Amino acid sequence: MKFKLVTITALLAAAFASPAALAKDPVGIAGKEILLGNINPYSGPASAYGTIGRAIAAYFKKVNDEGGVNGRMLNMVSYDDSYSPPKTVEMARKLVEQDNVLLIFQSLGTPPNTAIQKYMNAKKVPQLFVATGATKWNDPKHFPWTMGWQPNYQTEARIYAADILKNHPNAKIAILYQNDDYGKDYVKGFKDGLGAKASSMIVKEASYEVTDPTVDSQMAQLQASGADTFFNVTTPKFAAQAIRKAWDSGWKPVHYLNNVSASIGSVITPAGKDKSVGIITTAYFKDPDDPEWKNDKAVLDWVAFMKKYYPEGNLHDGSNMYGYTVAQTMVQVIKQCGNDLSRANVMKQAANLKNFEIPTLLPGIKINTSPTDFAPIESVQLAKFDGNTWVRYGAVMGK
Repeated sequence: MKFKLVTITALLAAAFASPAALAKDPVGIAGKEILLGNINPYSGPASAYGTIGRAIAAYFKKVNDEGGVNGRMLNMVSYDDSYSPPKTVEMARKLVEQDNVLLIFQSLGTPPNTAIQKYMNAKKVPQLFVATGATKWNDPKHFPWTMGWQPNYQTEARIYAADILKNHPNAKIAILYQNDDYGKDYVKGFKDGLGAKASSMIVKEASYEVTDPTVDSQMAQLQASGADTFFNVTTPKFAAQAIRKAWDSGWKPVHYLNNVSASIGSVITPAGKDKSVGIITTAYFKDPDDPEWKNDKAVLDWVAFMKKYYPEGNLHDGSNMYGYTVAQTMVQVIKQCGNDLSRANVMKQAANLKNFEIPTLLPGIKINTSPTDFAPIESVQLAKFDGNTWVRYGAVMGK
């Protein structure tokens, strides 16, 4: 009777226990499945970036086919926000409160991520390796649940400024930038890099809204300023327009293009390779179009991956190499988590990446983070377009 009484008591306790108390798995984990959230602009003015989400999903499929991570399968739920911050908020709430994802990974864009940053931190849900280089993502003191991945915009812009001061000390500079935190972050870093000379060297600035159909009028203003150097801070659609417009109007400035629009497939080819000769940008991962990597194992492995898992993807679009590379960082964090897949441990491991090397990153560039450093990649190298590919020059710069 005593044994039966204990059994019945245990059953009654279990029956009245809360679902959370009964749950064996942390949020986002269902048996052998890890549920990850993602938000990408598959439509709208920044839709060229949508291929990143597809490349990431394809890489996770590859990982699953090879046995998953620590025996668990990766399942990514990805929603389209059209690069619209209010929609990003809606999608983030859906992922966190309805889909119960473990984290949101690689949500794209500075304005969209800014719109959900406070929410994600209030909910204590990792907002991990966001697809934007804004400096604000490296702020573990105030936003311990948000972390960037790519080199930050201000560092990149300071490198362009240093190159101008060294090679074009008398330059008259015109700047085109997107009128939001993304564009302004680049402009700040650029002016900081020019220092006291910024006010005299910059002769004209023009901004555009992401909803604008073209940047033709802005380009006309910049050309009319008499500038002989152009800093192009744009997303792919507008980058291609700006390159074309400069060429077609006969304006041939020394042209610096921000890295986020350096894709040969989605920017340079639509703009015209012949119209893009001489453009300067930065690089931190291997360009599959660069002859230097023709027989490189990492690039050959990526090509094989693309053909098998994402055959409709463009082999000349650097965004697909980007997605493949950042996905490997996410997999490494999950590996380091072991059997503790709590949200807190995910952030702990993300902040504990030590000299992590991904073969598709440029030689000498490694990923490092710490509890006080949420900037995984802090080095880049300058590159110039020669009509076919980006040709890197100079040393790897940055931290």
